[in-house]
Amino acid sequence: MLSMQNVAKIYRTDTVETHALRAFSMEVAEGEFVAVTGPSGSGKTTFLNIAGLLETFESGVYKLDGSDVSSLSDAKRSNVRNEKIGFIFQSFNLIPDLNVFDNVDVPLRYRGFKSAERKRRIESVLETVGLASRTKHLPSQLSGGQQQRVAIARALAGEPRFLLADEPTGNLDTQMAASVMALLTEINQRGTTIIMVTHDPSLAEQATRNIYIRDGQVSEDSSAETLSAPEAAA
Repeated sequence: MLSMQNVAKIYRTDTVETHALRAFSMEVAEGEFVAVTGPSGSGKTTFLNIAGLLETFESGVYKLDGSDVSSLSDAKRSNVRNEKIGFIFQSFNLIPDLNVFDNVDVPLRYRGFKSAERKRRIESVLETVGLASRTKHLPSQLSGGQQQRVAIARALAGEPRFLLADEPTGNLDTQMAASVMALLTEINQRGTTIIMVTHDPSLAEQATRNIYIRDGQVSEDSSAETLSAPEAAA
C-alpha cells in the first residue's frame, strides 16, 4: 500500500539546514491501522505531509499503491491525492457557512462527480459516522466530536485507499475522543487502511501497529500487543 525507502527531507533557510527525515524507510500494508508517535520535532508531521503528497523530498523512493510517486508533477500529485488519500485533521477544517451535507460534498464536486453519485456517497458516509439526521446542521450547531465525524465523513466520501489522520482527537475531550477512535477502528475493520499521528500513547495502543519516530527515522516498529504505554511515550 505505502512504501518509503531511504527518504530524506531537508528544510533550508539562509543560515540553517534542518534534516527532518533521514534515510526514512517504512512500509504499510493494505488494511493496517498504524499509529505513528514520537517527540516534538521527530519528523512525524513531515512524514505525514510526504505520505499525503503535500510535500516533496530530496531523495529516496516513495511508492503508493504500487506506483512510484516520488517525482510526479504537481498536477499528477494532486490527482493521486484526491483519488487515493483521505485526510483527517485535528482542527476539523470544516467550512463554517456550509451545512454538514455541503461540507462533505465539497471534495466530491472538485472531483467532478455527478449530483446523483455525490448524493449517494454523502448519505452513505453520514450514515456510517452516525450523522444521517444532521445533514442540514451547520458546524457551529454540532459538538466537537460531531464536527470531527463530519470531517471523517468528508474524507471517506471519496472512497480513498487509505486515511491519514493528524492528531484526530487533539481538540476533543476524553469521551468524544473515545467515540472518534471507536469510529476509526470500525472504519479500519471494514478494510480502510489508516495511518494516524498522535502524541497520546493510550490512543496509539488502539491501533494494530505502532511506529515510533525519533530524529527523522523509525526508531521502533511493533504491534500494539507488544508495545507498552511507557515505551510508546518514551
